[in-house]
Amino acid sequence: MAAAALPPLPPQFKSMQHHLRTGQELDKREPVVAYYCRLYVMQTGMKLDSKTPECRKFLSKLMDQLETMKKQLGDNEAITQEIVGCAHVENYALKMFLYADNEDRAGRFHKNMIKSFYTASLLIDVLTVFGELTDENVQHRKYSRWKAAYIHNCLRNGETPQPGPIGMEGEDYDDDDREVGLSILPGQVSQPSTSTAEPSDMPTSNYTGIHIPPGAHAPANTPAEVPHSTGEVRLTPEDFARAQKYCKYAGSALQYEDVSTAVQNLQKALKLLTTGRE
Repeated sequence: MAAAALPPLPPQFKSMQHHLRTGQELDKREPVVAYYCRLYVMQTGMKLDSKTPECRKFLSKLMDQLETMKKQLGDNEAITQEIVGCAHVENYALKMFLYADNEDRAGRFHKNMIKSFYTASLLIDVLTVFGELTDENVQHRKYSRWKAAYIHNCLRNGETPQPGPIGMEGEDYDDDDREVGLSILPGQVSQPSTSTAEPSDMPTSNYTGIHIPPGAHAPANTPAEVPHSTGEVRLTPEDFARAQKYCKYAGSALQYEDVSTAVQNLQKALKLLTTGRE
């Protein structure tokens, strides 16, 4: 769907190479997500370096791709309405995360699940084009990036990873380090650095402080009872906007047949509308 091929990625933009590659891989099956991956690269690139000739040339060609894709996507609400676009990208990232988390918890360790963890973290980066990340997304990004690195290094060293949200104290994979991606994503020749954490040294306690959704194999939680209003609730314009956001999220989740996420967002919207609180 994209326009003419881009020139080589300038060294100044190396930190975004996997976001761009992910967008290229999704061109056919998820063009909306592919569009926002490129938009992320565009916006971030403008902040990093928009003056040197090679960077200006690259950004100019990328802008052409974005304009072409926007025309081809036409009146798609995920492009014309930011709130729908955010929900679409977020739900796709969650879909990738849940697949990898399910495989991990079931003890099925392989390259596709590692890549899914890492891609989920990249797509959460992409969500920053819509504004500041939620605390939950920040936590999911950190966990996904850490899991990808941990499992990758275990398999490379011939060791068996520990499934699920094991402890990860002292380990920080929530920075701009993309070394793991160099070997997880295709088309790369660089080797990842050796992990400083060996599986035998990993704490066995749960990784507290991060909310990890249950794997797809786990039963859905029973929907919580929504509190009833005890009187007239005065809603602000911001309340209506948030309720609309949750409904949009639910609609996007249903596109992926993700009933659990749809129900959770509808519950949030209903609670907000009936109590004025989230």
